[in-house]
Amino acid sequence: MTTENTPVSTDSTPFVGNTRKVSQHVNQNEGLIFEKSSPGKKAYRLAPLDVPEVDAAKLLGAAVRTDLGALPEVSEIEIIRHFTRLSTWNYAIDLGMYPLGSCTMKYNPRVNEAVARLEGLADAHPYQPEVLSQGAMRILLQLQQCLTEITGMDAITLQPAAGAHGEFTGILLARAYHESKGNPRKKIFIPDSAHGTNPATAAICGYQVENLKSNAQGMVDVAQLEKMVCDDTAALMLTNPSTIGVFESEIHKIANILHAKGALLYMDGANMNALVGKTRPGDFGVDVMHLNLHKTFSTPHGGGGPGSGPVVCKKILEPFLPVPVVVENSNGTLHFEYNRSQSVGRVRAFYGNFGMFVRALAYILANGPDGLRQTTEDAVLNANYIRKNLEDVYDLPYTTPTLHEVVFSDRRQARNGVKTGDIAKRLIDYGFHPYTVSFPMIVPGALMIEPTESESKEELDLFIDAMRQIAREAEENPSLILNAPHSTRISRLDEVGAARRPVLRWKPEALEMA
Repeated sequence: MTTENTPVSTDSTPFVGNTRKVSQHVNQNEGLIFEKSSPGKKAYRLAPLDVPEVDAAKLLGAAVRTDLGALPEVSEIEIIRHFTRLSTWNYAIDLGMYPLGSCTMKYNPRVNEAVARLEGLADAHPYQPEVLSQGAMRILLQLQQCLTEITGMDAITLQPAAGAHGEFTGILLARAYHESKGNPRKKIFIPDSAHGTNPATAAICGYQVENLKSNAQGMVDVAQLEKMVCDDTAALMLTNPSTIGVFESEIHKIANILHAKGALLYMDGANMNALVGKTRPGDFGVDVMHLNLHKTFSTPHGGGGPGSGPVVCKKILEPFLPVPVVVENSNGTLHFEYNRSQSVGRVRAFYGNFGMFVRALAYILANGPDGLRQTTEDAVLNANYIRKNLEDVYDLPYTTPTLHEVVFSDRRQARNGVKTGDIAKRLIDYGFHPYTVSFPMIVPGALMIEPTESESKEELDLFIDAMRQIAREAEENPSLILNAPHSTRISRLDEVGAARRPVLRWKPEALEMA
């Protein structure tokens, strides 16, 4: 990694940590398995047929496919090398820091993976009898108890499969609650700093969305909220800490304003990594919230799943929770209860992503109360260390104290034509995954950075050094950034063209010519 006094290399061997990545001369077709295809090649050999041959078309009719779609004909070693090579092109949390703000890309401890692969857990089937599922059900119950205690809430469902799915479930509970009182109400308020899924969730659940402007500190404008809340208000969907990493210091007032009008306070728990062990949402007035097990409790994240977004709530919403609910009998055995007349019904097949529950519980038990509190403190310390070391070279639009993440803007660099997306692409050349670009939208040209508790001071220093060097390049040689990345196997793409004219299916040349 470069230092303040070291010139930046512009060749294709970027800095990775404090070593240099070995340059790989990649042939144009190296990653394309179709181009390695030759007629007659096989990667398998089947044993001789030892049963009478049957015409599959007679058995299955039109369901039998005769055209195999010009699949590549390659050898076993070519297949192995192809997929192994592709795996080396990916960035991963096991390789380095993921500074994505709001996504909380923390390390996934290997003990969690080992526990989730225990035979009795990995092979358990949701259709097996309850008498044979007592261990798995005990894991569900214990995780529920841990999560309700951590959040200061009364009841929980583990079913939702992701954070957005948790939002949807939470607002369904709010709607069912209001309907039970004779009026589902019409409006949900959402701050302008919210995650984009919040307004989508409210709309899907049948509510009108009303935007709530942030004040100069990046918090909810309490005076404005008090003017807006009325008898038609169902809830406020609030991210706390907000997407700029700021804790809502008047959260009790916000809760009181809503409750005085019979409205509910929903909390987007995406940023719970800044609160665990330090404060509990249930204690400052939250009625319902979702958690992201992949963000706060270290279950795997990315690639479309498997996600998990449990929803915790206060006692008033418990009757509406999805079924089934795990219940402990007087003799200590467990069973699933389906007979809940006010339940919103199932929101997920079976009981949720069970493997994620095992991993999350392993993480909670391995850390214990003191360890969980320490992860929160370390996450906040790391974010503020980055903030302090970069605020002299990147614009800080909100000077309010931040917790687990920090949001800069590209205002200084934009004077030389360098935008946040350009900086992110240049960061790839230094061996780091980019931060979150252009979000939250209340910060034009946002650079949203969240190091989590996973990173050491040494790794943070390397990241800070890279960001400072890029800031210097923006002043002295902006074209270097505007043409980045220089070290990747594929250079800068035409993102506008890709968005307007997406190619959703790749075809081998032979098929295209035909």
